[in-house]
Amino acid sequence: MFDDKTLLITGGTGSFGNAVLRRFLNSGLREIRIFSRDEKKQDDMRKLYNSPRIKFYLGDVRDERSVGPAMRGVDYLFHAAALKQVPSCEFHPMQAVRTNVLGTENVLSAAIAAGVERVVCLSTDKAVYPINAMGISKAMMEKVMVASSRNLEGTSTTICGTRYGNVMASRGSVIPLFVDQMIAGRPITITDGDMTRFMMTLDDAVELVLFAFENGSNGDIFVQKAPAATVDTLVAALKDLLGKPGHDVRTIGTRHGEKLFESLLSREERAVADDMGDYFRVPPDGRDLNYDKFVEKGEERLSHGEEYNSHNTHRLDVEGMKALLLKLPLIHKVMKGEAVSEDAYA
Repeated sequence: MFDDKTLLITGGTGSFGNAVLRRFLNSGLREIRIFSRDEKKQDDMRKLYNSPRIKFYLGDVRDERSVGPAMRGVDYLFHAAALKQVPSCEFHPMQAVRTNVLGTENVLSAAIAAGVERVVCLSTDKAVYPINAMGISKAMMEKVMVASSRNLEGTSTTICGTRYGNVMASRGSVIPLFVDQMIAGRPITITDGDMTRFMMTLDDAVELVLFAFENGSNGDIFVQKAPAATVDTLVAALKDLLGKPGHDVRTIGTRHGEKLFESLLSREERAVADDMGDYFRVPPDGRDLNYDKFVEKGEERLSHGEEYNSHNTHRLDVEGMKALLLKLPLIHKVMKGEAVSEDAYA
């Protein structure tokens, strides 16, 4: 499917973009385009991978003038560019809107105009029942994605999305922070030990996007069934693996906009979702705005299922969390006493 095709990754200098490159660098892809606004990370990636098949495009999804040229000749698109830090978006909500909402509109408009065949937009569990600016902006991003996927009959473009939880050891996530604190001999700072989060590896995130790529129709959103763990369990597993059972832990309280648990499917979505084994597919509401159409009695009722969240999914114990952590190259490097650079978090 990827042979002799061109793939564009927006926000491609992040952890997800690096994971995709490692996965596809030796594939049949003709060209992989990395679009981002970070010239330093682009230069680092250029030196690291040293491949003529990787092309770098400097730009910002907010600027449609930079998005358009990067989209020419593209067959497939993974849209990963976003502002993701919850506290930062709380203090600067309009920045989240400009990147996550308006930037997505620019990307999808350019993709449709360029005749891109398949588009996968990456979202987050924070978009479900959102209480923070980042989650609200990503929920709106999903709405933009679904709306853009309508009325594409007669075009060559298919647009769908994915939604996932905590990607372990990605840049800005809590695992690198805890590891850095332990290495430096500083206390591990946690917000709430009972807080639960879904746990996914970067490889899981790539697999979810590829599953959506291969199986998605216009407006679909795909969710991977993932285990979860409390912060206390995660800390206990890290302390055990790194041989620091007595390391000091301090509770600092929840940050701006944080939730006790995250949801990957709302009650309403769970009621209509298709169970596809390891994944759920949430189809779009295919109705138009003509609500005066006749329906049989009872069909108009809104169905409710049980939401799918990090409190009611499979809960990892310390041993299960350790097994998942051992899938991370970062943990193996730290256990061997090797120096860890930011690239280890990619």
